[in-house]
This record gives sequence, C-alpha cells and structure tokens, in this order.
Amino acid sequence: MPREIDEAWIDEAIERYRRLDILRAEFDKAVASHVVSVHSPDDSVEVLVTAACDITDVRIRGSLQHRNATELAREVQAVVTNATEAARWARDKLHDEIFGAFRSLGDR
Repeated sequence: MPREIDEAWIDEAIERYRRLDILRAEFDKAVASHVVSVHSPDDSVEVLVTAACDITDVRIRGSLQHRNATELAREVQAVVTNATEAARWARDKLHDEIFGAFRSLGDR
C-alpha cells in the first residue's frame, strides 16, 4: 500500500526551515554585536566582551606604578573568567529572545 504524502506538512516544514534560517542569521548578528562590560573584583580591570565571547577591549584603571604584578594578574584572570560567564549568559538571553516563540513541528 503506497504511503500518503502530506504536502501541507511538507510546505510548512519548508517554511519553518526558512524562518529558522532567518532567525539563526538574526541570532548570529545579535551575538556578534551585543557587548557586556565586566569588572574585576577590585574594579581595577574592565573587560568588554561580546555574547560570542570575543574580548573587544581591556581597560586598566588607576596607576600601575605601585601595582604588584601578581595581584594585577589575579585580577585580570578573574575578570576574564567572569567575562566568559557573562558572554554565555548574554548568549543564552539572546537565544531565548530570538528563538523563544519558535515552536517545533510536533507542537502544531
């Protein structure tokens, strides 16, 4: 017995794929352009990071003349770790905003 082809379902699947492709491009653009500012625990180092986890700027506040290199390295390490977490958080938020209303074919 031949299997019936649900052309309406196929058309809907194609349209959903196109919509998903558009949403994916929108997400990629948003992730690349969304920047989060993160500060070290002592507020001496600021890192700007995109939701794609690209560090775009590092700013040192205050004078380095009397700064212990080990302490500064510790602050940089802490802020870079926090920047990674902040980028992940921003990426998840953007994903929820862009794909939140997108339902699967099984939900129709």
